[in-house]
Amino acid sequence: MTKRFPKLIVANAILFFALSAVGQFGQPKSGLQPMRSAVDLIKKQAPLQVNQALLAKISPDEVHLIVSLAKQRAYLMVAEEIVIDSPISSGKRGHSSPSGSMHVMEKDPNHYSSLYGDFVDSSGRIVRAGVSMHIDAAPSGTHFQGAAMKWFMRLTGEGVGMHVGILPGYPASHGCIRMPSDGAKLFYDHVKVGTPVEVQPAFNPVIPSAFEGSRHENFEVTHRDPRLRSG
Repeated sequence: MTKRFPKLIVANAILFFALSAVGQFGQPKSGLQPMRSAVDLIKKQAPLQVNQALLAKISPDEVHLIVSLAKQRAYLMVAEEIVIDSPISSGKRGHSSPSGSMHVMEKDPNHYSSLYGDFVDSSGRIVRAGVSMHIDAAPSGTHFQGAAMKWFMRLTGEGVGMHVGILPGYPASHGCIRMPSDGAKLFYDHVKVGTPVEVQPAFNPVIPSAFEGSRHENFEVTHRDPRLRSG
């Protein structure tokens, strides 16, 4: 009996530590959060906003544009007043949008890229999507079809411009300034060839309170999720 007593103590001790380990490590922690998808991590952009009272009175002769690459916004302005405030998507890493003082060099309502697009066959079926004429060769039996850039406003001789495009919530283009379709159309209709454009890496205009969420009869939110707008 006395010889078995130490063994019984050891066995009980092993059992106790085993049960403690299961309790500590074997049960899932209730505080763990599920993994978030990439879509959840995309920063939501404020929607397109328009001062309808000002818009009704302006002419292309008096407007100028400011594009903030830091804020991912484009502003159509008269003097110091913002008429249209639009979300954008500028050039991604390695294809940064140029900054500086520019002007609208050309307007084309149905422009197509000469550099980026798809290879399609004779029936128009896409064989290879998202190609670059700089680096990709067309497969046999296909030809290049440029990406649509509706409401195109050219800013540089190299082909950078403002046009309709997908807005994922971050810089994603090959250098152009992508805009929601309704925003691009409004800008297009209210600029002319020669309209000044200032593309700034960082710009923080004095934005009227109506653009910060308070209600105002002159301002109108035209859509709620610019990430879903595409050309």
